[in-house]
Amino acid sequence: MVERFTQLAQLESLRATLAREAREREAAAERQRTADSLTAKATDEFRNAIGDVTPLNGKTRVEHKRALHPPIPHKRREDDRLVLVASVSDEFEIDTLLHTDDELSFQRPGVGADVLRKLRRGEWVIQDEIDLHGCRTDEARELLAIFIRDVVKRGLRCVRVVHGKGLGSRGRQPVLKGKTKIWLAQREDVIAFCQARSTEGGSGALIVLLKPTSGKLL
Repeated sequence: MVERFTQLAQLESLRATLAREAREREAAAERQRTADSLTAKATDEFRNAIGDVTPLNGKTRVEHKRALHPPIPHKRREDDRLVLVASVSDEFEIDTLLHTDDELSFQRPGVGADVLRKLRRGEWVIQDEIDLHGCRTDEARELLAIFIRDVVKRGLRCVRVVHGKGLGSRGRQPVLKGKTKIWLAQREDVIAFCQARSTEGGSGALIVLLKPTSGKLL
């Protein structure tokens, strides 16, 4: 008798669970019907508000053409850099080209003496500069070559090259000071240079005059 009562209790519990689940499903369905009805009503109201319209044909998204990035010619750039650096030599003989004054200035053939005088007096505006302080010889040569090439491309005429006085070099010898003059004298785009005035670096810098983009020396 006890076993039969237990089975009846379990059956009643199952019936109650099924009834509750049925009510929940019906409530969920009713909520969905209400939401659908509201959506349909809002859609009808929107269509009535805007009136008759003609749908646009075609894609709903705009496809923008993506610009392809041009390939970067790393190998060619490296080859150009090596050629640029190799275009100047440490073995170049410059003594015959330097004016034997206290400044050992340089003036390319065809450049008037007044050009060098104006350069010494500071009548040219210094438009850019490079500081080679602390650089090794090979590093300084490369940096200077790249700097001169870039300022020429920008159309600049007068720049300052700071090579230092060599006080921090072995034996306190101004290695870069002499090397810089040798390198500059080999550049066709350099038409003159002289030691900077005391207010512009003195014996630790050079004021360099570059060939104009027209190709004329003056």
